[in-house]
Amino acid sequence: MTSKLSHTLSKIVLGCLALYFIYLFSNVLSIVSKRHIGTVDGTYVNNTRQNSELYELAQSLTQKCQDDPCRVQNILNYVTNIPYKINKFTAHSPQETIQKNFGDCDDKSNLLISLLHELKIESYFVLVPEHIFVIVSLPEITHIKALRINQTPYYILESTAKDSSIGFPLHYSFNDIHAIVEPFENRKLKINTIDYK
Repeated sequence: MTSKLSHTLSKIVLGCLALYFIYLFSNVLSIVSKRHIGTVDGTYVNNTRQNSELYELAQSLTQKCQDDPCRVQNILNYVTNIPYKINKFTAHSPQETIQKNFGDCDDKSNLLISLLHELKIESYFVLVPEHIFVIVSLPEITHIKALRINQTPYYILESTAKDSSIGFPLHYSFNDIHAIVEPFENRKLKINTIDYK
């Protein structure tokens, strides 16, 4: 009787372990699908975050602003003044970029778009050869050129150019744009038309 009970308990324990393994595996797949973006050059892994620490920082940086252009410029000023240094390993999380006080285009763009996301400002990654920058949706700014995607103006933010402004010049051809991505949903923007004017 004891042998039969032990055998039954062993099966239950193994079944529970198998279910737990399946649960962990599905979580890993979910994380991978939210962070990995396929491009013609391979796979880009974003390291964006959303949390109370970033929310408080975004609020602090923009507390004197009355509109989104001011909020975006204040966030951009903060990020561009973090020293640029190539990170040869996995992209830093936004908190690591802040703590280490350096980052490359991946690190600084992850921080920039994470802070914009905390303010609910529509923004996207633009993946080009060996670089990444951010575009942001703002009300039309007449004296600044915009990347117009499906007729909607998006202004370029260059996280690696110290003290740069909203509307950084586009230095790439449209063919260089591998993908435009909303990283929190891991969704590529569908591009029907694109222009820069």
